[in-house]
Amino acid sequence: MKATGFTKVRSVLTALALVVAPGVAVLGTATDAFAVTKISQATAESMFRQVGITWSSSGGCTNRNNSTCTSFDQLNLATAQGAQTLKRASGCALNITGGTETGHASGTYSHWNGYKLDYGKNTCVTSYIKNNFTYIGLRGDGAPQYQSGSGNIYADEGNHWDVLYYNCGGC
Repeated sequence: MKATGFTKVRSVLTALALVVAPGVAVLGTATDAFAVTKISQATAESMFRQVGITWSSSGGCTNRNNSTCTSFDQLNLATAQGAQTLKRASGCALNITGGTETGHASGTYSHWNGYKLDYGKNTCVTSYIKNNFTYIGLRGDGAPQYQSGSGNIYADEGNHWDVLYYNCGGC
């Protein structure tokens, strides 16, 4: 069977994605509009270090299958970029306290699926969110929510910010 021009282009794009972005996995094909790019723990840590974002866990670990760890394994690239955008735009200290580890609420746009990060609260971050994003009401669990101009949702869960990244926040 002879390959069509489209098939050849798709094969080349897939191969390039694997060569150009080591440590980054691409789910789907070039024609899948919904495809997200997943990154590894090491890639996420490197991205966060570049802008001065810290992370911590109650268990002092990164195992995705342990709820006391803070894992970035299978984090969406756009989520990591969104954290970088928040850090650069706010100038605030950011400490990630929750990532893709088990133990969070389930759902399509969940921590486990790479769409969410938790940040420890501090006055700078809280002021930035409340002064720059739009209050959109209470979440089902009563958490006040703020939406950025790019559509990402910041929920105040009391002792931390639970952030849903649909995109990189203007990266």
